[in-house]
Amino acid sequence: QVQLVESGGGLVQAGGSLRLSCAASTSIFSINIMGWYRQFPGKQRELVATIRISGGSTNYADAVKGRFTISRDNAKNTVYLQMNSLKPEDTAVYYCNAIIYREYWGQGTQVTVSS
Repeated sequence: QVQLVESGGGLVQAGGSLRLSCAASTSIFSINIMGWYRQFPGKQRELVATIRISGGSTNYADAVKGRFTISRDNAKNTVYLQMNSLKPEDTAVYYCNAIIYREYWGQGTQVTVSS
C-alpha cells in the first residue's frame, strides 16, 4: 500500500505561481510513474503531467506546456509540480497519482486562481 500526501495548494492571483508537493510513503524507486491530475467541478479527472521515476522522462497536457514543470526528489520520495503563469482556468482540485502494479491517489489539494 502506498500513501500519497499532497500539499501546496491555495489561492493565487492570475499570473502567479504555486508549487505542489506529493510525498510518497515508500521509496519512489519502487514506483513506475508519478503524476498530477486535476478535476474541474462536474468533470472527469484529467492528466496534467507525469514523470517516469526511472529516467525522468516527462509528459504534459497541452494546456500546461511551458507553464508547469514536474520534477522529483528521490531522497525525499517527493514529486513536485511547479505551476507558473497561472490562469483562472487552472482552478481545480489537483491530485497526485502513482502507478506501481495499480494506481494510487492522494486526497487532492485545491488550487484557486483569481482573475
